[in-house]
Amino acid sequence: MMSSNSTISTDEFVPGRKLVVHLAQNGHTMEFECGGSTPVDSIQRNIESLSGVPFADQLLMCGKVYLDPQQPLAYYKLPQDNREVFVYNKARLLENSPQPPPESVEVPNAVVPPLSSRCNNPRRFDDVSDPALVALGSYERKFRYHYNFADAFHRCTAAKYELCNRLLREQLVQERALETVRGNLEFAFKKQQQRYSEFIRCFTEQHRVHAEILANLGRDMDRLRSLSLHPAVQSERRKCLLDLVKEDELIKWAEVCINSHKQFENKVSQLKMNFGELKKKVESVFSVMSSASSKDLEALIKDHQKFLNEQELIKITLSKDVNTVVKLVNDSVNHQLSSSLRPHDAISGLGPIYEAHEKNCLPKVQNCDNHISKLLDTCKEKKNNMNLLVHVSMQKVKSTQISIKELMNKLHAFEEAVGHQEKEFEHLKFVNGVGHAYRACLAEVIRRKSSSKLYMGLAGQLQERLATEREAEIRRREGFYKAWSKYIPHDILATMGLLDSPNQCDVNMVTQFDKNLLEIDVADVDRYAPQAVVGLPLKSDKKKLPKSNLATSSESCNFNKSEESGLGNNTKDDFDGLFDGCESIDIAGTSKIEVENARLKAELASAIVFICTFNAGIGFDPFEKCEPDEMLKDIKEKTAEALQSKDEYVKHLQSILNRKQEQCSAYEKRIQELEQRLEDQYAQGQKFSVKDASESVLSAFKTDGYGESNNPCMSSVSMDEGSSTSALDPKLDLLTGETGKTGDSGDENMTDISGILNMQSLDPARNFMDASMQETPRDEQQVSDTENNQVGHQNKDILEDVNREVKMTSVTHSSGSVTGDALGISPSGVEPELSVDSETRGSLVFNLQNALADKSNQFIETENQLKAAMKEISSLRKELDESQVKWISNYKA
Repeated sequence: MMSSNSTISTDEFVPGRKLVVHLAQNGHTMEFECGGSTPVDSIQRNIESLSGVPFADQLLMCGKVYLDPQQPLAYYKLPQDNREVFVYNKARLLENSPQPPPESVEVPNAVVPPLSSRCNNPRRFDDVSDPALVALGSYERKFRYHYNFADAFHRCTAAKYELCNRLLREQLVQERALETVRGNLEFAFKKQQQRYSEFIRCFTEQHRVHAEILANLGRDMDRLRSLSLHPAVQSERRKCLLDLVKEDELIKWAEVCINSHKQFENKVSQLKMNFGELKKKVESVFSVMSSASSKDLEALIKDHQKFLNEQELIKITLSKDVNTVVKLVNDSVNHQLSSSLRPHDAISGLGPIYEAHEKNCLPKVQNCDNHISKLLDTCKEKKNNMNLLVHVSMQKVKSTQISIKELMNKLHAFEEAVGHQEKEFEHLKFVNGVGHAYRACLAEVIRRKSSSKLYMGLAGQLQERLATEREAEIRRREGFYKAWSKYIPHDILATMGLLDSPNQCDVNMVTQFDKNLLEIDVADVDRYAPQAVVGLPLKSDKKKLPKSNLATSSESCNFNKSEESGLGNNTKDDFDGLFDGCESIDIAGTSKIEVENARLKAELASAIVFICTFNAGIGFDPFEKCEPDEMLKDIKEKTAEALQSKDEYVKHLQSILNRKQEQCSAYEKRIQELEQRLEDQYAQGQKFSVKDASESVLSAFKTDGYGESNNPCMSSVSMDEGSSTSALDPKLDLLTGETGKTGDSGDENMTDISGILNMQSLDPARNFMDASMQETPRDEQQVSDTENNQVGHQNKDILEDVNREVKMTSVTHSSGSVTGDALGISPSGVEPELSVDSETRGSLVFNLQNALADKSNQFIETENQLKAAMKEISSLRKELDESQVKWISNYKA
C-alpha cells in the first residue's frame, strides 16, 4: 500500500481518497491511498512491487485515455470513487508471448476433530454401576462429534464459496477491461473509417470527372478546331481556337493522364481490399470479446447459496440435540430425573436421533460440500478461460491497431496522390475552358462598348448639372448684392470677398479609352462563339463535393472564389449603381431608348461573362457542395419552422375569433339589459303626472328664489340648445325616436332625456358626451380585422353612454321632478303626453335589434375572413409538402 499526504483541490472534479487499479491479465484489484498530486510513475512502481509486472511493460488506461507516467493523477481527474484504472501488460500483447498459466487456488479441506473416548467430565461415571448411565455418556460424545463434523464441513464449504465469489469478481473486472479496450479500438476504427469514406467519396467524384474529360477530349478539340477566330485577331499561326492550345503536347499529356488514371484506379482498388480485410479483422475481434460473459456463472453461484443455508440448518439441529443429551446426562447423574423417566427410557429415545444423524444429517453436510467443490472447479475453469480470452483478445487488438496505423499512413499517401492527379488533369481541363473564355472575351467587348457610351453620356450630364448649379449660384449672389449694397459700400463688400463669381467648370475627357475594341455587336457573340459549339459544362461540374480533409484539396480548384465573385456576382450591381441616372435624364444627343438599349446590352454581356465563368473548366472541387443528408436536414428544419409559424398564426387567428365571439356575446347581453331597463323605465314613466311634477318643480324654484321672471330667456335658450344637441349624434335617435317632434308629440321620457342633454350643453362641467360618440359612424365603416377591436371598444363606450343617460333619466323620474319643464325646455302652453306611445317604444326596440344585427354581420364577416385564411394556410402547406416530395424524388433520380 502507498500513502501520500499531498492533497489537491480543483473545481473540475471532487477527488477521492483511494485509487482503484485492476490488472487486466488476471483481474486482481489493488487500492492505493493517494492524492491528486501523486505522479503516475509512483503508482506504477508500487504496481510492480505488488503484481510483478515490470514498470516498462505497464500500460495504464482510464476510460479511453492512456496515463502518462510524467503527469500527476489530477491531470486525469484522479483519484475518483467512480473511476477505475486498468493495467495492461505490454509483453503479453506480442504474438509470440506465452499463454497465461492456469489459475492457482488453494482449496481448503474440512478438518474434523476425532471422536474422544471419554466425555468432558469422566469422573461422573467412575462409580456408576448402571450401564444405562454409561450409555448416556457415550451418546453425549457421539452427538458432540456429529456437531463438530458438520461445523468443520460448513466452514470449509463457506471458504470454497467465497473463493467462487472472488473468481467471479475477477472475471467481471476482466470483462470491464476488455470493454475499455473495445471502446478504444472502436473509436480508432470509426475515425479511420470516416477518413476512408471521405477519401473514397472524393476519389469517386474525381475519377468520374477525369474519365469524362478523357472521353470528351477529342470532341472538345474538334469544337475548338471548328471555331474560327475573329478576322481582327487572326494571324498566320492562329486561325481557330485550337491554335491557342499546343495540340501535340496536349495529346502526349493526355496519354500520360490516361496511364496515371488507370494506375491510380488499380491502387485504390487494392486499398479497398485492404480496408475490407481490416473491417473483417475488427469485427472478428469484437466477436471474440463479446463471448466474454459471466452472467451464467453469477446466476449459478447465487443458486448454490442454498447448500450453505442447508448446512446452517443442520448445524442448528445438531446443536439442539447436543444440548438435549447433555441435559439428560446431568439430570441422571444428579438424580434429578422424574419418577416416570428413567435412564433406560432416555436411552431408548436417543437411539432414533442418533440414527437420523448418521443416515441423514451428516451425509447431507458432505453432499453440500461436494456441490460447492464442483462449483469451485467450474469457476476455476471459467477463470482460466477468461484469462486465455483476455490474452488472445489483447493480442488481436494490438495487431488490429497496427493494421489501422498502416492503413492511416496509406490513406495519407493516397490523399496526396489525389491532389497530384488533379494537377495533372489541369492541362486537359484547359481545353474545356478555352471556348468559354473566348465567348466571355467577346461579351466583355460588348459590355465595355456599352459602358463607354453610357460613361461619356454621364460626363455630359455632369457638365450640364454643374452649369445649372453655377447659374443658380450666380443669381443668388446677384440677389444678395442688390438687397444689401445700398447699405454697405461697394469697396467694403469687395474687401470682404462678396463680389466674386463661380468659375465655369468644363468636364472633358483628357484621353479617350477603349479605342481598340472590336467592332462587334451582341449578335456577333453567338456568331463567333455559339453556345452549342462552345459546349455545356461537364455533368460532374454541377455536382461539386462537400468539404473534405484532404491535405492538398485546396490546390485542386481551378478558379479562386474571389475571382468568381469579381467576374460575375458584382457586375450587375456595379452597373445598377453607375447608371442609375441614365433613365431620368437624357444624354445629350441620345434618346432614352438608346440609353436603355445600351444598358440592356451591358447587362446581357455581363450575364454571358458570368455564365462562362461557371462553365469554363470548373472541375473537381471538394469545397462547394453540401452532403445530401445535410441538404435534407436543412429542408426539414425550414419545413419545421414554416409549420411552426403556420401553427402560431392559426393560434393567433383563433384567439382573434374567440375575442370576437366574446365581444358579440357581451354586446348581446348588454343590449338585452338595455332593452329591459328601457321597458322598466317606460312602465315607470306612466305613473307620473307631468302636471304634478311641474307644480313641484315650480314650488321648488319659488322656494329658492328662482322663477320665470328671474330668467325670462331660459326657455328659448334651452330650446335652441336642445335642438342643436339632439342633432349632434345620430345614435341619440335610438332614445328620442324622431328628434324633430320632441316638443310636439314626443314622449315624456324622451323630453326628459332632451332636457338632460340641454343642461349638459349649458354646463360644460357636467358634459357627459363622449368624444368617441361623434366618431362612431366613421368607425362602424371599418371592416378590416386589425381595426375591429377598436370598433368594438368604441361601440361598447356608446352603449355605456346610452345606458348612463337612461339611468339619469330614471333617477330624474324617481326624484319626482321634471327638469325639462322646470328649466323651460318645453315650449310654454304645450302640455306633454301622459302616456307612453307604444309605437315609439317598438321603434326603439327595433333600432336596438338592428344594431345587434349589424354587430352579428361584422362577426360573421370576420369569421369568414378567418376561414379563408385557414384555407390559404392549408393550401400553402400542401404546396410545400408537394414541392419537398418532388425535390427529393428529383434528387434521387
